[in-house]
Amino acid sequence: MTTSVPSVADRLVRMLRRTLLAVFGVQLALAIGMSLVDSYRRRGKKPKPFPVTPPRTVPIGEGTVTTYTFGKDLFDDMLAAIDGATRQVLLETYIWKGDEIGERFKAALAAAAERGVEVYCIYDGFANLVVSPRFKRFPPTMKVLRYPVYAAGWRVLDLRRYGRDHRKILVVDDEVGFVGGFNIGSAYETEWRDTHMRITGPGVWDLKRAFADFWNLNRRRRIGTSERPLLLETASTWESRIRFHRNVPRLWMFPIRGMYLEAINRASRNVWMTHAYFIPDQDFVDAMKAAARRGVDVRLLIPLKSNHIVADWISRGYFSQLLDAGVRILRYRDAMVHSKTSTIDGTWTTVGTANIDRLSLTGNYEINVELIDEELAAAMEEIFTVDESNCLELTSGEWEARDLHRKFTEFVLAPLRPLL
Repeated sequence: MTTSVPSVADRLVRMLRRTLLAVFGVQLALAIGMSLVDSYRRRGKKPKPFPVTPPRTVPIGEGTVTTYTFGKDLFDDMLAAIDGATRQVLLETYIWKGDEIGERFKAALAAAAERGVEVYCIYDGFANLVVSPRFKRFPPTMKVLRYPVYAAGWRVLDLRRYGRDHRKILVVDDEVGFVGGFNIGSAYETEWRDTHMRITGPGVWDLKRAFADFWNLNRRRRIGTSERPLLLETASTWESRIRFHRNVPRLWMFPIRGMYLEAINRASRNVWMTHAYFIPDQDFVDAMKAAARRGVDVRLLIPLKSNHIVADWISRGYFSQLLDAGVRILRYRDAMVHSKTSTIDGTWTTVGTANIDRLSLTGNYEINVELIDEELAAAMEEIFTVDESNCLELTSGEWEARDLHRKFTEFVLAPLRPLL
């Protein structure tokens, strides 16, 4: 009887496999440990008040655009629009908490449906796993699509079916539309700094089309039953200065990243960006660096501490490159800034749901509105300036002097960048 002796190649493969598993295990354990410790430290702590900019309405073509930076202002106007609906309400959200604010929205939608308004709702199943099942029982008069926690079915290897529905949309009676970063919940009403827009005029049709396309793509089709498709009329006019960009993983469409890169590459005066989570690819970083090196005022406003500590640490891996190129990094203190906005050269603006990370730019269903208007850009620059007053700026000297254990943690977590 003979025993086979592993070859050198077999031993090398085995060693490499064990090394990779060990490295990944360390990263995973570190990420979980950091998240648990951070969650424990946050218990019972409330964010401090932060400066906000009152809603401001700007005319664009045949319609208007209103900016919101405080949840209470936004939710009051959204609920008023639902209460005044006479024909149709379309609501899509990523997170829909079963708290006081969530109940107010649910009651307003149910009341609209009861008086004969067509009410369509979409929410993401995974994002609301911790929400009570009782809250997620809706009256039969409402048409509700729960985007499933697992949408791939038997198509396990089809990466197009793993994106989450991260969008936030409200359209009422073809007259008014809302889009931006705010989820629905009490914490978002007063504790988080976010940005949303209210749109009237021809732009509302494009927002309605975005909702209908998602509904029709994901509505349930089962033997003997099928949710009705949401049919649309054709808009008679359109506003060329307002464009909606939609990431649709099922169709392998991800235009939002290209929108950002083109705008940054064309910048000649300033690029002011606010992002909750900043984990870009190298092309994105290079575009920001190139803009700063040709004299553009490039500023990046991010949370000092976000609600995802691992994302914070991974984001810091890009700071050295950006600071060396002249990019200013501003860290928002005392509250979570959840906005996804940018304004460039006093003309170009975008507000939406997409973060600068892999999940948003090449993974999830997202929507951003792109607007070309000087008065709106001025309003967005004012908002940025107010936010900047609540920031701590990170200097190159401060960054280079950080502790060795911080540098080690950043190094260990760096390979997780492609996953986030």
